Amino acid sequence: MIEFIIKHINEESLPDASLSPKSELSFLDIGTGNGHLLFQLHEDLQEELEQPEKQLFKFHGIDYSPDSITFAKDIAATKYKENRNFAFDQVDLLSPTELFLESQKFDILLDKGTLDAIALNQDPLVEFNNKRGMCVYAQQVVKMMKTDSVLLITSCNFTEQELVTLVTQDTDLKVWDKIKYPNFSFGGVDGSTVVSIAFTKTKTKTETD
Repeated sequence: MIEFIIKHINEESLPDASLSPKSELSFLDIGTGNGHLLFQLHEDLQEELEQPEKQLFKFHGIDYSPDSITFAKDIAATKYKENRNFAFDQVDLLSPTELFLESQKFDILLDKGTLDAIALNQDPLVEFNNKRGMCVYAQQVVKMMKTDSVLLITSCNFTEQELVTLVTQDTDLKVWDKIKYPNFSFGGVDGSTVVSIAFTKTKTKTETD
């Protein structure tokens, strides 16, 4: 995931041309846990970006678990004492009254297994007309995206077509790019054990008009 993002930043090929290069680029890690993905992203950007000194990066992580958020904050405070560009918040992604989703917008959103975890619970959500969490996920996440923001999802549970259908149905998200992994063949069917697809938010009818 990280290599994919850095490649597009270096090539200035993100959907919104104004994002690369840009004075400030914001990342959101959905289901951040202890913040490892953001910390690694920060390190790799400093090492691999062609002109890191020209950009300011802001890293934000959200997680359902308050303990995970406390852990991530402790790591950030210990490891990056002088870096104030890390923030972590406890957020219930499947709450219809979660104000964070309405108030925050990010350039690049990352999901490494969170949608998979949500899909494990197939109980209907009364607050969302008895839809399952995995069917509500994209409608909630898109609230934190601007036009041309990127949502990069890595899944081990869904096929490419299943993931595309799940994310694009009833949202203004569309497939932008994907990470290619080695394929395997079994029973005459080709596939991959991991799927990573990048979606981008298109302009709504109101924005277009």
